[in-house]
Amino acid sequence: MNSASANNHRIPVATAHSVRAQDDGVTTQPGCQYVIRIRGRLGATALSAFPTMGSEVRGSETVLTGFLEDRSAVYGVLAQIEALGLELLELRRVGPSAVHEP
Repeated sequence: MNSASANNHRIPVATAHSVRAQDDGVTTQPGCQYVIRIRGRLGATALSAFPTMGSEVRGSETVLTGFLEDRSAVYGVLAQIEALGLELLELRRVGPSAVHEP
């Protein structure tokens, strides 16, 4: 590629648009305490993928415990477990949330 064609390279962009708040009906649930059981003994490197969670080895399993802010955080931890090729044995919410369901 010569320098003349490199200078003429243009990348199309979207035109500006206005952004307004759209959170009128959006509710977020407060976080909860979770226990996550994973098959195998996780080493320090694998555990570093879960910095907000405590860990304990019980037999041939690793148990992660911790507070997860919302559903997105739960799915984030599950995605990390899958990305690392770990086997999820149990995901259990153990702490009450501040929202009481009827």
